[in-house]
Amino acid sequence: MQQLINGLALGSIYALIALGYTMVYGVLGFINFAHSDVMMLGAFAAYFLASPVAQVLLPQSYCGAVVVILLAAVICAVIGMLIEFLAYRPLRRRPKLTVLITAIGVSLFLESACQHQGVFGAETRPFPKLIPQRDFHLGALSVNSNDIAVLLVTVLCLAGLWFVVQRTRAGTAMRAVSFNGEAASLMGINVNKIISFTFALGSALAAVAGIFYSMRAEGIEPLMGIQPGLRAFTAAVLGGIGNLPGAALGGVLLGLLETFAGGLPSVSNYRDGISFAILILILLFKPAGLLGKAQVEKV
Repeated sequence: MQQLINGLALGSIYALIALGYTMVYGVLGFINFAHSDVMMLGAFAAYFLASPVAQVLLPQSYCGAVVVILLAAVICAVIGMLIEFLAYRPLRRRPKLTVLITAIGVSLFLESACQHQGVFGAETRPFPKLIPQRDFHLGALSVNSNDIAVLLVTVLCLAGLWFVVQRTRAGTAMRAVSFNGEAASLMGINVNKIISFTFALGSALAAVAGIFYSMRAEGIEPLMGIQPGLRAFTAAVLGGIGNLPGAALGGVLLGLLETFAGGLPSVSNYRDGISFAILILILLFKPAGLLGKAQVEKV
């Protein structure tokens, strides 16, 4: 039961990152590999915002934590739209491989630039405590306040995204662009605005995930997004890339598998390889993912 609680908390963080991956893929049909580095930027934004916000509000308060998370999400939303405008929009009519290589290039650029001493530097920095740390005990089980917070935030984000996609005009436009961008444009939808809005939402989720991931990590540094980003990509493929509930399900399942594997001495050394083994198996036997649907393309 303790491993189940730990796995749900870790899986919720993977789910938050995977939601950003799957949103961009659902609309544009390519993987934004710079998404994990936007997550890192969100963590650093919260790191620098925590001190001035604590001076205005009470330090380690839930109100201050909400303000820091919202500000970091807004900053990353702007960064996500800027990346889309500068790097991806000029290549939108190019082959998908060109955009994929560009996404990898943007990721490497952000990682290298942030390691420069004039930006963040390569050293690991301790992440500030945003909310009061408290352990709740139920018999032998222990639940941390951070774990409860990330579970609640993940559920709220998933519900909010579902509402936006299914019940708003912007969400209807997103689904239309995902189905057929040219037809959506002919019907009067501003495709550029919808794609920018999608990147803003995904990048804001990455910022939230980066903050909660940093609360569990030993510290933050410019390369911190690589491993969780790869795992979240695996989670998105596992649940069904382009499917919002599938991304959440894949993240939770992957977090549970990694946590249970880490608690078994016989396989704990292979914990890091589990996610990639799952990725290979999914691509071999169920490429559409657990909740995804196979689509037939005309050639």
